[in-house]
Order: sequence, then C-alpha cells, then structure tokens
Amino acid sequence: MIKAILTDIEGTITRISFVKEILFPYAAAHLPQFIRDHQHDAAVTEQISAVRAELDNTNADIDTVIAALLEWIAADKKITPLKQLQGLVWQFGYTNGDFTGHLYEDAYQFLTQQKANGRDLYVYSSGSVKAQQLLFAHSDYGDIRPLFSDYFDTKVGAKQEISAYQNIIATLPYEADQILFLSDIVAELDAAKAAGMQTLQLFRDAQATSPEHPVISSFDHFDEGAFS
Repeated sequence: MIKAILTDIEGTITRISFVKEILFPYAAAHLPQFIRDHQHDAAVTEQISAVRAELDNTNADIDTVIAALLEWIAADKKITPLKQLQGLVWQFGYTNGDFTGHLYEDAYQFLTQQKANGRDLYVYSSGSVKAQQLLFAHSDYGDIRPLFSDYFDTKVGAKQEISAYQNIIATLPYEADQILFLSDIVAELDAAKAAGMQTLQLFRDAQATSPEHPVISSFDHFDEGAFS
C-alpha cells in the first residue's frame, strides 16, 4: 500500500521548458553580477569554495569561478554548488515578480488530493532544496509548500544512483515499497525501483519509456488500483 509519494519536479509536475526557457537563462544572465556583488556573503562564499573544489583549484579567481558556472549551466550539469547558487539568484527573480513557478494543473490537483487522502508528499530534484521551495512558494497556485513534508536534492546523491534513493528511504518512516516515486526519466525510475520503491513515469515530452515502469501522460489517468 502506498503511504508516501516522492516526486521529481522538472518534466513531472512542471514543464521542462519552464526550467530551460525561464530559470536557466535568468540564472545565466544574473549570476555573474550576483556573485561579484555577494561573494563575501557567507552563503555565497561557501559555494564559491565548493566550485573551486570541483575545479581542483583552491586559488581560482572569481572570473574563473564564474566562467565554470556558466559552462555548467550551458551543459546542464547537476553540480551541487551550481544548484545552490542558482537557487539564490532565482530567489531574487521570484521575490521581484519576474516570474512565477510553473505547475501543471493536473499535477496541482493530484498533489492536493493525495495530501487530502492522508499520504505524505516529498520532493527529490536535482535543483537545490532552496530552489524547490522558491518554486513552490511562488507557484502559479500560490504558496503550496505546506503540501510537502520534506525536500531532497543532490546532497543525498545523484538522481540516477540507487544509493540516493536508499538514503532517502533511510530518512522516511516508511518501508521502501510503501513509497511511490514519480519521474519522467527512466534511469531515475530504474534506480528508485532497484532501491525498492514503486515507480510511475510521467510521459510529458516524448521522452523514452520502459516496460519496467507504469506510464501515464497526465495525473488525470492515475490509477490507484495499479499499485499494491
């Protein structure tokens, strides 16, 4: 019996284009000046140090750090300090009203209904926890953060690694097979299933599918009976 739902964000409950066409370009445009202006703030200093560690160059100057971050954005790298810094930049954009957090209508209705049914909801995204909470605080449907019990990002591990899902399971008060993981990416679903979770793929953008996982194109087609 499913007692909790763990959901991906991009491509699952939000459209991929929101991240690629709104958030990423916004971060790329504003991140260089943001880092220059805030490089001595504790939160930013910590992430700059993490970037230097990734580069294996503790003496990298600020221009080198910024250049690396922009390269990672262009290559869509899932590197933790980049995600943390993007979250800080996006915070400015959200609070300034430059954009709101996109959420599919069927996803919002599904999450709301599952919460009302007594299931705990969790989020696992390659975007930082800060970025996740910003999106949900400023979503198209207002502040929906109360729907979720906890948030996970790449600090628990990469999304295609079995150990990441094992780490999440270890923190939750449920057996692995009582957790349903939602994603649009087969490799993520494979890892979650290998960790013992139940899985469901959202087919939103003509991505690859697998017979190993149930597939729906909208939460309107969610079938309770398909899961034990």
